Amino acid sequence: MENKTFTTTLPCGIGFAFKRSYSEVAYCALTIKSGTRNESGYGNGTAHFTEHLLFKGTQGKSAEAINNCIERSGGELNAFTTKEETVIHATLLKDELPKGAALLMELAFKSLFRENDIETERNVIIDEIQSYKDSPPETIYDHFEELLFEGTDLAPQILGSIRSVKAIKKKDIDGYVKENFRFENTVLSIVADIDCKKALDIATRAASKCGLTPDGVITGASAGLCHTRPHILCRELKEGKTFDLTLNKRNHQANCIIGCTGYPIGAEKERIALILLCNILGGPAANSVLNMRLREKNGWVYGVDASYTPYTDNGAVAISFGCDKEKIDRCIAEISSILGRFREKPISDSLLKAAKKQLKGQLLISSDNGEQKCISIGKNLLFFGTDADESKAQEILDGLVPHDITACANEIFAPERLSRLIYI
Repeated sequence: MENKTFTTTLPCGIGFAFKRSYSEVAYCALTIKSGTRNESGYGNGTAHFTEHLLFKGTQGKSAEAINNCIERSGGELNAFTTKEETVIHATLLKDELPKGAALLMELAFKSLFRENDIETERNVIIDEIQSYKDSPPETIYDHFEELLFEGTDLAPQILGSIRSVKAIKKKDIDGYVKENFRFENTVLSIVADIDCKKALDIATRAASKCGLTPDGVITGASAGLCHTRPHILCRELKEGKTFDLTLNKRNHQANCIIGCTGYPIGAEKERIALILLCNILGGPAANSVLNMRLREKNGWVYGVDASYTPYTDNGAVAISFGCDKEKIDRCIAEISSILGRFREKPISDSLLKAAKKQLKGQLLISSDNGEQKCISIGKNLLFFGTDADESKAQEILDGLVPHDITACANEIFAPERLSRLIYI
């Protein structure tokens, strides 16, 4: 039972997920179902801007006190924003867990968002955007998703642009937080070497210490309750925009992405099949098909990757690589040939068995990371509810047959679905 994830709802309405570990190091994370796709009306980059401001001061703590609260005991405090979530997380000693859980809630629900902090952090974010532009492999991916999801709330880039960030005002931050930072949109997750009852008591006391009460009412200056409709999990594969675009970026090498939309989170069997297919094609292991052909055999690229990012109502699949400009056509032709073979011929039972074993090993090793485990169980509860079963994905993976991989390759990598973006 201790290996299972315990889930419930705290008295204030915040979800709670706990998994036991056996280490003196503990992890806690606060996951809010709100990201870039929720900033419509406030300006692109508002979600990421808000994440930065969470550390600038609360009703009870200065920025210095926030930094010292965890880090003076050797712990780490951090946060990140995606298109669908904002996550604040801490790594700390087990004895410091009550302090850490209370701090995460205080940052999310008691931050002040003062004018002078907004102006200071605006400069930091603009510098971050400018630095980010110096990395073509990163900027091309965001540009690819922007084109793929054009016209939808998944299109805007997480950091925003320099122009959009300059336009964000305090009222935009306040409005975004009021609309989206709600208890029913939030999960506190803990991974630690304590029993479930103690973990739940720590979470409940942390909420009480921050003045978080039932029905979404926050005591103190930031009190207020508002309502938005949460995202509904979708199961259908949606078509995105198709394009073939080459841009002269005057880079020393060419960067290319070939891709399309993918299955949303709710399409469970199809999603697992696509994860496995992308891992076979261009996963992190050196024996991936694309790496063996493009790098090891021909020496055309330094690295090639096949990635899949599922969202609640869509997904993005991208094969990305960088190479010398004169080799780009050969790389594209080879990728096209490889995808064609996966569409036309089922993989062997032995290759499928080996691919499953490899993916399972990667997932097990990844799950040994307490921080990733903590964030994962919080997201699972947030998007799948208390019925989220970690063993279900394992059962689906075990049940996949060669035909499932072929069907996935034909549906996802059909030539007419594929788009291409090239930076030269």
